[in-house]
Amino acid sequence: MSRTYDITADLHPGMAAFPGDPPITVRPTHSFAKGDPYNLSELSMGTHAGTHIDPPRHFLPNGLTADRIDLEAINGPCRVVHIPDSHREVSTGDLKGLLHGVSRVLFRTQNSVHWARDEGFFPDYVGLAPETAEYLAAATFRLVGIDSQSIERDPTGQYPVHHTLLGSGCLILEGLRLAEVPPGEYELRCLPLKLRDGDGAPCRAILVAP
Repeated sequence: MSRTYDITADLHPGMAAFPGDPPITVRPTHSFAKGDPYNLSELSMGTHAGTHIDPPRHFLPNGLTADRIDLEAINGPCRVVHIPDSHREVSTGDLKGLLHGVSRVLFRTQNSVHWARDEGFFPDYVGLAPETAEYLAAATFRLVGIDSQSIERDPTGQYPVHHTLLGSGCLILEGLRLAEVPPGEYELRCLPLKLRDGDGAPCRAILVAP
């Protein structure tokens, strides 16, 4: 029997958003309580809310948009790699011998421990080191995912990890919830909203274990 893990963050008002991003708001416009024949709400949020895909357009002016990315790149066999909780970034040393034979990888880090107990944003999240992004880009990975709202912590504002991965054609999946997922081999199924000309898109993502 296979097991399915939902690795998607719940979308709700007050959830963590990357600093400066629009907050999520949900405003009921119709409700049974007001005598309406149905419930309906207005939803407002940023394109990088919760679990979401970063397409090339996020950082590259002429990059592919969310509605035009190759769905095969974000669906298929993948590997979940556990980065030790004591590590404050994902380094190339963490990857030795762990990525052979795969083109999609999801990193479970100390971030997952945080999300399991608190939904608030935390600035000391674990991200990829720039040299790790260079390694993955050179290895022609199709997708890199992580359990943080951003795949990098860059105090310079230059965002080298995003530029390196997206510039190589590797898509980025952020905001994952991996606390309950053991490291190993899975089938990733991920469908982002088909947002025309989108610089990002929230998505529903699951892992199916063999």
